[in-house]
Amino acid sequence: MKLFRTLFSRLSDSFLANIPGKFTPAAEPATAPPLRLVSDKAASLSSVDSASRRSQSHAVSQPDAIDDAIRRSQAWFLSKQDPVEGYWVAELEADTTLTSEYVMLRRFLDCVDPVRQEQAVRYLRSMQLPDGGWPIYYGGPAEISASVKAYFALKLSGVPASEPFMLRARDRILAMGGVVQANVFTKIALALFDQYDWEGVPHMPVELMLLPKRFYFSIYAISYWSRAVLIPLLIVFAHQPVCRIPNEQGIDELYTVPRAQVRFWKYPPFNKDQDWFTPHNLFVMLDVVLKLYDRMPLMWLREKALHKAATWMLEHLKGSGGLGAIYPAMANSVMALRCLGYEMDDPLVQKALREIEELEVYETATVDGQRVSTLHLQPCFSPIWDTALLTNALIEAGMPQDHPALVKAGAYLMSRQTKTVGDWTISSSHTEPGGWYFQFENELYPDVDDSAVVLMALSKLKMPQPAEQRESIRRGMQWVLAMQSSDGGWGAYDKDNNRVVFNYIPFADHKALLDPSTADLAGRCLEMLAALGYDRTHPAVQPALAFLKRDQEEDGSWFGRWGVNYIYGTWSVLAGLRAIGEDLSAPYIRRAVSWLESKQNPDGGWGESCLSYAEAAHSGKGESTPSQTAWALMALMSAGVTDSFSVARGIQFLLRHQLKDGSWEEVAHTGTGFPRVFYLRYHWYCQYFPLWALAMYRNLRSRGRMRAEEVRQQVESAGSYRFDR
Repeated sequence: MKLFRTLFSRLSDSFLANIPGKFTPAAEPATAPPLRLVSDKAASLSSVDSASRRSQSHAVSQPDAIDDAIRRSQAWFLSKQDPVEGYWVAELEADTTLTSEYVMLRRFLDCVDPVRQEQAVRYLRSMQLPDGGWPIYYGGPAEISASVKAYFALKLSGVPASEPFMLRARDRILAMGGVVQANVFTKIALALFDQYDWEGVPHMPVELMLLPKRFYFSIYAISYWSRAVLIPLLIVFAHQPVCRIPNEQGIDELYTVPRAQVRFWKYPPFNKDQDWFTPHNLFVMLDVVLKLYDRMPLMWLREKALHKAATWMLEHLKGSGGLGAIYPAMANSVMALRCLGYEMDDPLVQKALREIEELEVYETATVDGQRVSTLHLQPCFSPIWDTALLTNALIEAGMPQDHPALVKAGAYLMSRQTKTVGDWTISSSHTEPGGWYFQFENELYPDVDDSAVVLMALSKLKMPQPAEQRESIRRGMQWVLAMQSSDGGWGAYDKDNNRVVFNYIPFADHKALLDPSTADLAGRCLEMLAALGYDRTHPAVQPALAFLKRDQEEDGSWFGRWGVNYIYGTWSVLAGLRAIGEDLSAPYIRRAVSWLESKQNPDGGWGESCLSYAEAAHSGKGESTPSQTAWALMALMSAGVTDSFSVARGIQFLLRHQLKDGSWEEVAHTGTGFPRVFYLRYHWYCQYFPLWALAMYRNLRSRGRMRAEEVRQQVESAGSYRFDR
């Protein structure tokens, strides 16, 4: 068998060396001669300077090339670590909607900065598609809401409607149905400037705040992000403020019929289903009742509700990260404060505005053939996520468990563990706080995904205070386990947040009010339990396995809620199944392997477009990217597929596209905020995931197991993190 594998590897490499790649990096990739795949050369886990022992004119073995790629990637990352606090963080990029909203927010607050505004205009222009619209992900088509927001932001900034690029934008928007086809949040933004009627916006009365916390339709029955966005918006709804603007800055030209003739019941989200009695139609009729009440509310009840909403918001504004530490909630909180009578020079308003300004990103882009400075907004920061994932990758790449950089990163992560009870306690009472959040500061909103990855990272480190490390892991693990839902899976921020009826509310046209259990989180939690020394006998495992088997797609893949898409979900699940000791020969795992191998591109990589969320036919299809190639490789290797032709080709793709400085380049959105609505480009997904995949491959080929499995065996033998004894 060993002889066959060696022969196969050598033959496959001679073929792979001549496969052209689709990916064209902006910088020159590292040149390397054809590689020989061999399986009998042990790879060192320490940094290797391969350039010192060979010349570029000689053929190089694959282990040498992988050693060199890992060494350069490690060096690249070590140069990026924060020297004081020890975290790693990269930009988290969204689409143009946040920048458009930021322009609107500053105009609404009457605090327009001409320099910022001009730079935002340049950014919006640089992101316009040739057909005149704006997309919500790289390579995607024009999207109506993003296009309407960008067009209006440009007009608010003084750009004349007669400009050629504005004429193209108007024509594209009208071709998509005009402003009435935009989503609810866009219509709310327009209503604040009297560019859309409040009658055309679904009504959400502030009196919702008075419902008991455990009531079926309570504000706590929706997801964290919906709650943080909606509660300040309830205050805005109650006041319905309007910022008056000149007629020439309005967008009447985006209506397919004169605005006065629009019948809102004919358009989303009020257009009824064909069947008479459906949940959506019921809520549409309820909206009519709520609007009637809003014209003559019980003032004592409204004042009580406003006071409760304001109190909630003010309590959640404490800390340094802004409300919910996400831009939409932060922006709504500033508008709500103004509605409540806070002046612009009030310290609380100024603090909230500064926290938004920290999300600004300044770059350059090409507009009309010239390189100009631009400004855009990122939705939030991701230091916990970046640091924890990279720590896991660096351990797999052979960095010592007590390396100073990793110890510093571990100390940073431990310092960010939550100690405050947040909203999650409504669904998971009697639980000690101990999770981790995503951002620099978001104490009230830890999430399961970050917590699981942090726990995996901490379990692999040798910290100078092992007792503190053990206690941190104990608290974190118990919090994650307490968040397991009754269906066996895990949501991100809340337990059993799955009341699907909310998705029929007209306000919820984005279908993202809820935070139900997802396969990627279930897989991550299984991997976490294994990293802490547990196996299939742990009481949380069998319900999680049952959930994953129910949630598997017919083709063998798993849906990816927080990454694009089925490739991400399938990797997350297979990594967890291997770690917890599931039989890798099980038919449902082999179906997942077959699906992954069938989706490999001719260039050896994998890719998947955000379009796969809207159209199942695009599942696993798209231009190859480093991050998605790495996910597919790690999924296959987790399923026991290491010596296959598919894996060899995928490894070649990563080696071939690494740049000279040790990094990779990727422009695609491969992260998910809300499926079909909001996508993310994590700027370092294309860095630490390829490093992780190459390291896994090196370890499996040379030693027969991953470094994570070696560390896990140490943990199991010592019983370091077994808290059930």
